[in-house]
Formats: sequence, structure tokens, C-alpha cells
Amino acid sequence: MTPGEVQSYLTQARVCRVASVDADGNPHVSPLWFVWDGTHLWLNSLVRSRRWTDVVRDPRIAVVIDCGDAFAELHGVEMIGTTERVGDIPRGNEPCESLSVPELLFARKYSTSETFKSDGRHGWLRVTPSRIVSWDFRKAATG
Repeated sequence: MTPGEVQSYLTQARVCRVASVDADGNPHVSPLWFVWDGTHLWLNSLVRSRRWTDVVRDPRIAVVIDCGDAFAELHGVEMIGTTERVGDIPRGNEPCESLSVPELLFARKYSTSETFKSDGRHGWLRVTPSRIVSWDFRKAATG
């Protein structure tokens, strides 16, 4: 994908797969909603989850956002990076300036609202990518 296609895809795609590693070195992959602000991937994760425990202990993370069924339809993005917790944990409903953009993007994407509502069980993880790789087999199929 071109850089513009990657930006557009990350803005529109709805589900990513997050890979973390536990204290014993065992991998864990889980699906999650996300938003992309043009620089960082934002994950709204349950704070009482294996994923959260893993990335708090070791902030290294891999994320795949992909789609397509047939081989010639496959396209997506892989992101390698590090996470950091942002805001209160779990997230309450008090304003937090550093979360204003991701929470607005999240509300618009998943609830068609202009207001993010916390459920008191999730927290925010900001992923800073060190490497982004994309593929688009649809282009190969059309020559």
C-alpha cells in the first residue's frame, strides 16, 4: 500500500489483532477495537485482561489489521511498536486532554456519537510504531 492508502485503511478498519507476550514467553493474540490518529494506534483495552497485564509488564507489541477472504483479496497492515498507558486506569469520565482526540475518534467510529463514554473497565494504550509494513494482494491480482 502507498503511505496514503495505509493512513486511509487504518482510519477505516474496525478490528485489529494484538499480539503480546506473557512473563513465561508465551504469545497471546486477541482482537480489539482501535483508532488511528495519523501517528499512534490507540487501544481501548480491558484493564483486567491478559493483554493489559502483558503490555504493562513488557510494552513491546505487534498488531495486525487485515481483511479479505480469497488470496487475491488479502490486504492489511502490520505494526510493531511499544505501548504506554495514558489517562486514569480504569478510564473514568473526567476530561483528559491527552485523550480528547482518540476518545472522539473512538466515539465516532464505534458509536456514531461525538461523546466517548467510559464503562469503568477499560484503559487506553497508545502504540508508538517503530515499524509499519503493509501488503495488498488485490494489486498483484490486477497486475
